[in-house]
Amino acid sequence: MPATGPEWPTPLSRRRTEPLEALSIEGLPEQAVPAFEAALQTACATVGYFRDEATDTWRVDGLREAGAGDAELAGALALAALVAGIDPPALHSAPIEAEGWLARTVESFPEQPIGRRFLVRPTHLPNPTVFGRVVLRLDAGLAFGSGEHNSTRGCLLGFEQVAHRRPRRMLDLGTGSGILAMAAAKLLRRPVLATDIEPWSVRVAAENARLNGVQRLVSARLADGWRHRMLRGRRYDLIFANILARPLCAMAYDLAQHLAPRGTAILAGLLGTQARMVLAAHRRQGLMLERRLDIGPWTTLVLRKG
Repeated sequence: MPATGPEWPTPLSRRRTEPLEALSIEGLPEQAVPAFEAALQTACATVGYFRDEATDTWRVDGLREAGAGDAELAGALALAALVAGIDPPALHSAPIEAEGWLARTVESFPEQPIGRRFLVRPTHLPNPTVFGRVVLRLDAGLAFGSGEHNSTRGCLLGFEQVAHRRPRRMLDLGTGSGILAMAAAKLLRRPVLATDIEPWSVRVAAENARLNGVQRLVSARLADGWRHRMLRGRRYDLIFANILARPLCAMAYDLAQHLAPRGTAILAGLLGTQARMVLAAHRRQGLMLERRLDIGPWTTLVLRKG
């Protein structure tokens, strides 16, 4: 298992109260978000990104133990600016009282029913059996990094509507916490390949799969998009891709090539204003729109291959 990046966070119930520090980078263009998200993940246990609709720019936030990983972070931020082709932006930091932050996090992460089939339940709550719903347990400490939660909700709603097809080969591209891969594995009791470009996300997904009892079904692997050899020549009946609009457009050809005939792709991480652009890129590759789900400013597209 790769050793780069922060360790998997201790569950909320056992977390100590070391001084915490919030980091923030503002005014980023959309294409720079993945690079700076990755940079903050070298030092931060949780990272999220948020769009300022008024300025059409993005903010990337991170939370870390105060001063942790300063040297690695400085190098990662310089590399991110180089990759994004922008001047190095300012990094803002502010201390946070750990106990207060954890209390606020718990309050802001209640149990969430999604659609008719799913229930997202934080680990700090009791875990009674719920009949008729698939329970997905996540650490409340990760709520800080769930800025695009309506994208996740849209993916789960979209999956609920196509699950009756019982896809056999499934891929969660850019898995993050692994929540979509776990939902598919738990509902269908079939294996799911969950990939991410970030080592920390792969560890998070693997740990969450163990927490949810699907470690034998969810295979979390480090992979850079479609470039990894484990994906070459393989086709999937269902592909989740909850990332950003421009990467989705750039990868439309590869996604179409890896989608089996009559396969389904669920795309998210895009704003409603970006849906037409993403849809056009995939229509050029022969995919058809089956369903569009809008939740607040976020859109999820369910596409089908003929």
